[in-house]
Amino acid sequence: MARVAHLVRRKQQEIERITRILRACFEPAQVQAPEPGEIQQIILIGPYARRSWFEDQQTIHFSDYELWIVVNHPLLTDERCWQRAQTIIERELGNRCAVGLAIYSEADIRIAEAERDTFVLDRIEAGITLYHASRDAPLNVRERRARP
Repeated sequence: MARVAHLVRRKQQEIERITRILRACFEPAQVQAPEPGEIQQIILIGPYARRSWFEDQQTIHFSDYELWIVVNHPLLTDERCWQRAQTIIERELGNRCAVGLAIYSEADIRIAEAERDTFVLDRIEAGITLYHASRDAPLNVRERRARP
């Protein structure tokens, strides 16, 4: 993942795996949204995006991965759409890293822009976009079938 080339290889692989799990295991059918559910963006924020992460091997204290996910409808922020992905992330990476997810709708982002919410806007601007629906290719058939 060239977008996180500043990280050590293991961290790059973990972030890539988390991103694939989120994309493959997003379950919009868990809620009845009036339009097909889509992930619009996945953004890495926090210390790994700011290049200020830490890892202390002796105390096993380390920075968490913080990801913000932007979806196309407010109903898709419901945790039921994300339970499977979170379960798989915890199972596969839980003993190596902590992953924090925050789910926002496009409407949430528009409101933050209108209100000039610096908490949200600064993090999006400083974050690293790992996936953007208008730019990145959809999952291929094998990746969709081999859902984790």
